[in-house]
Amino acid sequence: MSGHVVFLNGASSAGKSSIAAELLELLPGPYFSLPRDAVNSMRSRARTPEFGTPGFEQVFERTVLGYHRMLAGLAAAGNGVIADHVLRPHWLADCLEVLREQEVTFVGVHCPLPELRRRQRERGDRPSGLAERQFPVVHAHGDYDFECDTSVRSARECALLIADFVAKPGRSGAFNRLRGG
Repeated sequence: MSGHVVFLNGASSAGKSSIAAELLELLPGPYFSLPRDAVNSMRSRARTPEFGTPGFEQVFERTVLGYHRMLAGLAAAGNGVIADHVLRPHWLADCLEVLREQEVTFVGVHCPLPELRRRQRERGDRPSGLAERQFPVVHAHGDYDFECDTSVRSARECALLIADFVAKPGRSGAFNRLRGG
């Protein structure tokens, strides 16, 4: 039996990790929260190119593709999974293929660019201009099963709405539509 994937997609600082933490308390049965950033932080730092240096993009790309396969593996074993991602178009294409056998509820986590900038400044742990680079592409595909805006609702409120949505039959269809099926 395949598990269910709640796939949170949004720009950095949009509130995905906060929503995922709340969902762990709300969703029935066991779910794993597996943020892409956590997988990225597991990589060794010794002899690994740093962000912005030659070779980093290739290492990062392999990390992200591996992350997609981790999500699929956990779900294929029957686990519930909460994914926390910032999708680029080619990563979405990879997810559509790799997660073909799993039920995926695709959730768009939105936040206006000025608020993302403010949050990133406040956090102080993100590269300058990250929100500007991600903002035009992260939601470019335009199709979700459910969407929320963290500038008008708290992470808890968004998680409650997502949990209610996930409890409904026929909850997941965006990945199939995006595949053209």
